Amino acid sequence: MSVDFESEQYRKHREAGEILQTVRAEAIERIEPGVSHLEVAEHVEGRIRELGAEPAFPMNISIDEEAAHATPTAGDDETFGEEMINIDIGVHIDGYIADAAITVDFSGHDELVEASEAALNAAVETVEPGVSTDLLGDIIGRTIEGYGFNPVVNLTGHGLGHWEQHAAPNIPNRRVSQGVELDVGDVIAIEPFATDGRGKVTEGSDEEIFALDEEGSVRDRGARQALDQITGTFRTLPFATRWLDVARPEMALRRLNRQDIVHGYPVLKEQEGYYVSQKEHTVVLTEDGCEVTTRA
Repeated sequence: MSVDFESEQYRKHREAGEILQTVRAEAIERIEPGVSHLEVAEHVEGRIRELGAEPAFPMNISIDEEAAHATPTAGDDETFGEEMINIDIGVHIDGYIADAAITVDFSGHDELVEASEAALNAAVETVEPGVSTDLLGDIIGRTIEGYGFNPVVNLTGHGLGHWEQHAAPNIPNRRVSQGVELDVGDVIAIEPFATDGRGKVTEGSDEEIFALDEEGSVRDRGARQALDQITGTFRTLPFATRWLDVARPEMALRRLNRQDIVHGYPVLKEQEGYYVSQKEHTVVLTEDGCEVTTRA
């Protein structure tokens, strides 16, 4: 298969990855006990825009047992403590996405952090055209288990499509019965989650991230204004309630949700008292292996 890696598509994937590297480093420097979650998220999202891109989704800041989909609310005064902190950042240029995550740990669980990082490194070393996703899942799962922890089995890595943050194929975090063979030109996010818990997350009650399902007709003025912003700015990518420039955004989203125009992403959690670490990179498959666009 011949792929033009100098095309606009791959150039923008790379540029998004370079911007993500910059803002991730700045985020890590800012995160320390006593600092506001909202301050860090707004800095990261604002810097992405300053550098010529857009957030592909709201910055996720997941604490301790939280694994994904946690982001600050408008006016949020929550601050970092002596915790395990997962940050997940997405950047896009004209819908071409880079996605990466890392754990910043103040809880003292160094080996749990190492487990997800080692699993990601092992998977990246294996990726090349012809490799199947079930092999990657097996490598990720065995690496995490080798540290004495469990992979989170109901979370996966994923493909990155144009204006599509979660596209096929899924990249499992454990051994599965069958997979999909990867090909030159595929863009994927490999995303191991390791935990000292049971290895399965459930949905919490908090929901601050949403995405468009399909356009529809709404009578309420606030909901119409919100829908106009969603379709005109975010399109099919996830967005935060705090990003909406409308009066009473929570009410507007409830109306849109009831009409199946948008759907929410509940915060995903392990059992309370346990911890989840995360590490993620975006990878482009090349003829002779892969290129990691989000690795400095």
